[in-house]
Order: sequence, then C-alpha cells, then structure tokens
Amino acid sequence: MRLPILLASLLMAGGAQAAPLTYAAALEAAQRTSPSLQARALQVESARSAARAAGALPDPKIVFGLDNFPVSGPPAGRFNGDSMTMARVGVMQDMPNGAKRAAERTRAQTDIQAAGAAEQVGVRDLRTATALAWINLYYAERRLSAIDELLKGLEPLWDSAPSAVASGAARPAQPLEAEQMRADLQDRRSEILAAVGRARADLVRYTGDPQAEVAGSPPGFEVDATTLRGGLAGHPRLAEREAIISQAQADVRLARAQKRPDWSWELAYQRRDPMFGDMVSAGVTVTLPLFASRRQDPLIAAKLAAANQTRAEAEATHRELAAQLEAALADHLMHHDQWSRAKDVLLPLAKRRADLETAS
Repeated sequence: MRLPILLASLLMAGGAQAAPLTYAAALEAAQRTSPSLQARALQVESARSAARAAGALPDPKIVFGLDNFPVSGPPAGRFNGDSMTMARVGVMQDMPNGAKRAAERTRAQTDIQAAGAAEQVGVRDLRTATALAWINLYYAERRLSAIDELLKGLEPLWDSAPSAVASGAARPAQPLEAEQMRADLQDRRSEILAAVGRARADLVRYTGDPQAEVAGSPPGFEVDATTLRGGLAGHPRLAEREAIISQAQADVRLARAQKRPDWSWELAYQRRDPMFGDMVSAGVTVTLPLFASRRQDPLIAAKLAAANQTRAEAEATHRELAAQLEAALADHLMHHDQWSRAKDVLLPLAKRRADLETAS
C-alpha cells in the first residue's frame, strides 16, 4: 500500500502552495513532499521485498551427461558397443544447512529494522531542519521590518543635522556621525536581508513550495530538562544504532553457520542401449568444513570485530547526544537570562535614553 502513496506524493511534490505556510503546515508539507523521505520509504520497501527470498533454497539444477563412452578397445567410438555407455539426465538440489538459512532470514529482518530506523532519523532531521528554516525566516522578516522602521524614524535626525550645524546647535563633525550611523544601519539591513534570503531558500528546499512565505505565530516550546534527559534513550539515532548492532550480530550468526556442513541431492535417469536396459541413480553430496581455522574462523573473527565496533559506535553516539543536550540546555539558560535582562533592564534604559535625547 505504501508504494502507490509514495508515487502519488511524488506527483504532488511539484505543485506550489498557494497560501503562506504556518509552522504546522510547513512541517506537514515537508514530510509529504520530501524526496529524501520518499527514498527512505522505498528503501524500506526494498528490504521487505528482499526478505521474502531470504533463507530460500537455491534454484534446482538440471543435469545432462554422457557416461562411460568407450574410447579404446573393440567398442571404441560406438554408443551400443558397451553395456555401461548411457545418456544421463537428472536434477540436483543444493541444501544449505538450517542454521545458515535461519541466519539469512534474521539478517533480512534486521535490514528491514535498519531501514525503518533510518527512515525515522530522516523524518526527525527533516522536521528539525524545516522548523529551523521557518523560525529563521519568521524572525529575520521581523528584524528587517524593525530596522526599516528604525531607519524611517531616524530620517528627521539626518535631515536636521546640517541645519543644526549652521545654527550652531551642533558641532561640525556631528553630521558625519549621523551619516556613519546611517551607513552602519544600512549594512545591518543588508545582513538581515541576506538572512531572509537564506532562510527562505531553506524553506523552499524542505517544503517544495517555490513561493514559501511564513504565516501565523511561531510555536511555543516548553524546555523541561528532566523530560529531555529522560527521552534521550528514545532518540531515533540511537534506534538506528541498535538496528545496526542487530545487523552485525546477524552477520556473526551467518558466519558461524558456515562451519556447519551443507549438502545436496541428485536424482538421474540413465538411458542405455535397449539390449542392456535403462538405469536410475541417486546420490547425496556433503561439504566438509575441515579447515575452519584457515577459512571460517577468520571470517567469524572479522564479523565479531565488526559487531564490537558497532557497539562502540553506539556508545559514542549516545555520549555525543548527551553532550549536545547538556550544551544546548546550558545555552538555553544563558539565552533566557540574556532575554530577561534585555526585557527588564536594557529595554527600559533604552526607552529612557530615547526620551532624554528627544527632550534634548
């Protein structure tokens, strides 16, 4: 059922959104039209399809042959000159050992698990990137609006600077300071305008909307350090690492199964000259893994080392995520303190200074 839905979403991905995007609409559009998520979903479908063939018996083989054809002596070169000369046709079937087939099925299931975990990582990464693009565009546009309002409000100051010098109310260098202020503010405006363009480009990339615009209010997030720390174990990247560990463990089981003998059977019908009569043959072939120390054991050791590597990488990922969380919580506290001081101290001081300058 998933494949037709994916194909339909691919057809819809090229259409532009007619209206500006709210925060929730941007996330929904990104998840619906993302080519990367469609690729991850198709990877899951691929793993599921491959799993249906895992552990199956190999294809049977048909055998043709000519047995005991004389090349010397009185009957040489004749098909009916010897009672053992016969044309043979048969069928042969390889039978891998049960442990190997079970390990192949387990490996296929872990491939599905890993593909699903990678899909969830892709969903999380896409939603995070889309959210940041929307928020960056929202606040960049408001910073641009604020600086435009500031530039407009300072126009009387710049217009009156020359007349103030002429009347003696200002020093001759003061108009130059005003011009320097205007240039600095215009540089700042150019930086904000570039930030708007970058954020809009990111939002277009993730939502597929070539006319991406933000609408509505930004989301409110309640930062609870205890909840975030407790939820770290359910992070999709850790689930992906666990799936990779399962794959490595399945590889170890498959390598160990190589030490068990495989076998095959064969059934053949042998036709001879009518005067001698036809024959039927049956046989079984068994592999003998007698030199495991030079063949199977090194492969098992390699798979064990790879499994241990995946466990170490999973622990490294867990520590990395924990460190990132603690660093982000520390930055959040710093930013919250700075915002509180700006709101409660710096903003009132700036208003008082503006009132004093205006009165002067």
